[in-house]
Amino acid sequence: MKFIFTTHNNDKKREIEKLLKDTSFQVYSLADVGFEDEIIEDGNSFLENAKIKATTIYKKYGISTLADDSGICIDFLKGEPGIHSARYGGIGATAEEKNRLILDALKNVPYAKRGAYYVFCLYFIKDEVESFYVEETCEGVISESPAGKGGFGYDPIFYLPEYKQSMAEISLTEKNKISHRGKVFEAFKARIPILFPYD
Repeated sequence: MKFIFTTHNNDKKREIEKLLKDTSFQVYSLADVGFEDEIIEDGNSFLENAKIKATTIYKKYGISTLADDSGICIDFLKGEPGIHSARYGGIGATAEEKNRLILDALKNVPYAKRGAYYVFCLYFIKDEVESFYVEETCEGVISESPAGKGGFGYDPIFYLPEYKQSMAEISLTEKNKISHRGKVFEAFKARIPILFPYD
């Protein structure tokens, strides 16, 4: 079985390959299929953006397609950057620059008001008939400074109180057990025998 995952991000592709390592899926990224156009994500929610991406790629290639939209929502910033997480700080801003913007915005904000949560929404199109989505969250706190070299994106400033570490400090195996992404893919894997009963 193969599907296209609508990302150019090799870190995300590797995480998903690890999550699906005990299945027969072959994961192809947008780079693998040579897709270089920009997909305009103009939805008003994580679900709408994930559906836009999945539908665009499925219509082009006719292959089962998996798309996600994810981001970080910060209580003190009234849910921002939310669906704008990938473009926070402007197009081309690095992860370090985005993290610094958030840390600056929360400067002197007390711990009790630094609550945040990750959101991950997955939209899967099997064929013209079957599609579904799953959405999960992961709760945490914005730290006062980055920590850790693992993960990607906002992980270095996303502190997990129960681990006393940032998301970038815990192992990938541990991250996949508790993260928004890990929980969604466990639900996705549970659907595989239903979606592909003869594979």
